Amino acid sequence: MRLAVLSDIHGNPFALDAVLADIAAQGGVDAYWVLGDLVAFGPDPAAVMERLVALPAARFVRGNTDRYLARNEEPSGMRERSAQDPAYTSILLEFARSLGWTRGYVTASGHLAWLEDLPLEQRMILPDGTRLLGVHAAPGTDDGPGIHPGLSDAELGEILAPAGADLVFVGHTHVPVDRTVGGVRAINLGSVSNPATADLRACYVLLDADESGYQASFRRVAYDREAAIAAVERVGHPGARHILRYLRGENQSRWADQAAG
Repeated sequence: MRLAVLSDIHGNPFALDAVLADIAAQGGVDAYWVLGDLVAFGPDPAAVMERLVALPAARFVRGNTDRYLARNEEPSGMRERSAQDPAYTSILLEFARSLGWTRGYVTASGHLAWLEDLPLEQRMILPDGTRLLGVHAAPGTDDGPGIHPGLSDAELGEILAPAGADLVFVGHTHVPVDRTVGGVRAINLGSVSNPATADLRACYVLLDADESGYQASFRRVAYDREAAIAAVERVGHPGARHILRYLRGENQSRWADQAAG
């Protein structure tokens, strides 16, 4: 069996289309796992939703931004930080406007209820008996610091302890990771859009599995980022400043030089 695992599309159909084309060029897959942060924040949430719901044999989980949209929430501690640091107020306002803009798109396209029903995790037993878990940030949560290269073995082991799995796929931090601690392998997929590494291509993983074992391979896919940038500007996205910093490679993680893949 072959599984395509991707996350953090963030409303960017240009990046998603390139990934789907690359999957087809690799001979296709038996199923898709899409691990959250689907439509916020990017230039065309409706187009991304249309492509995702049309995928055959697809499983999904919610990301933190999907939950913010579906439940009209904001990140924990955001208002408190704004109260302590008035300069942070502009970030809070931009976030609120971006969330409202995206929520309007998703509601108009008829997909808000679909987002509300997204589960926290997906599980599967691979043909060789490997227990597979897919979740957005870390086992048991769609938010928080996530799994990133800066974790020590002890810290990563503590995060993975409740997984109940041998192989864990996550996204969230936009930095690819491939590490094994205590017999549990953790793979951070990176991101389809809004990269936080020097490599600005869309990133996802192909999983090939049979009775003898499995192989997970990172795939990096170039796409027309200038078209995505132009689309953000054309639609007048209220979060354009934040989004464009990612698309132009100006918002790199402090762990970017440790990225896997």
